[in-house]
Amino acid sequence: MNDITQLRIQGMHCAACVVTIEGALSKVDGVQKVVVNLAHETARVEGDVLPQTLINAVTSTGYEATLMDDMSLSANKSRGTSKLDLKQLFPLFLVLFYITMAALLMNRIDFRVADFMYDFMGLFYIVFSFFKFLDYKNFPDSFAMYDPIAKAIPAYGWTYPFIETLLGLAFLLRVELYFALIITLIVLGATTVGVTRALMNKSAIHCACLGTALNLPMTKATFIENSIMLFMAIWMLI
Repeated sequence: MNDITQLRIQGMHCAACVVTIEGALSKVDGVQKVVVNLAHETARVEGDVLPQTLINAVTSTGYEATLMDDMSLSANKSRGTSKLDLKQLFPLFLVLFYITMAALLMNRIDFRVADFMYDFMGLFYIVFSFFKFLDYKNFPDSFAMYDPIAKAIPAYGWTYPFIETLLGLAFLLRVELYFALIITLIVLGATTVGVTRALMNKSAIHCACLGTALNLPMTKATFIENSIMLFMAIWMLI
């Protein structure tokens, strides 16, 4: 029977950190399964391995690791996870608020729902692509953790920020709107499927919606964010 060891990891800040730590722990003889939680800075390891061996494997990668006992593990789960998630998601809510206000101001003189939606979608793509470019080299790995297309085709993760930029310009400039809406349904539809799977599996992974420069947990808010854009795209097509 495999033992379960819980470690607290210090120093993680992006999906690349998760990949590095998971790789180091998975290479240890006797390890059967590794789950690294970026939001809570923990690692759950299944296998017949001494805790100190696991700690040494983590520290060899440049991160700090300590063993979590039952009391600290219980405290970690009950110390207000929802409050923590809301605090981490504040940048996302703030960005969406500014995008909404900007779209409203752009249409303040002659308000039309269609124009508001196009401007909202255009600003959404431009702003969100900007954040992805801030840590461009680490974005593809983080995105591939839940997006099915990026997982199957690694090159898609590298091109996705550029796709968002082009879609944003198309909506703002009112160029090829029909194709922009169709592509929106495809790319955000695929991402929403991946987000839904992650939520159903209760996977603790990093959300790459604002890139990897910000530590955003995958939550229902991410699903709602994609759903808003999909609703607007479907509405405009109909």
